[in-house]
Amino acid sequence: MKLTEIRQQGYQALINSLGVVGTLRFLQQFEVGYGDYTTEKYQLDEPTLEEFKEFVRQRKQQNKP
Repeated sequence: MKLTEIRQQGYQALINSLGVVGTLRFLQQFEVGYGDYTTEKYQLDEPTLEEFKEFVRQRKQQNKP
């Protein structure tokens, strides 16, 4: 049996047992992620109030019909 077949049968067994939502929640537990959030969050510059207002204005302009 090929690895792709094993993977497909494994997914199907999970779906049959847990349902689609349960399977997705189960698989999310194995997401490793990457980076070091604790270190990286302090490396970001906080936007000024004016920068944030400008960002909001631009987004509103982009979303106008």
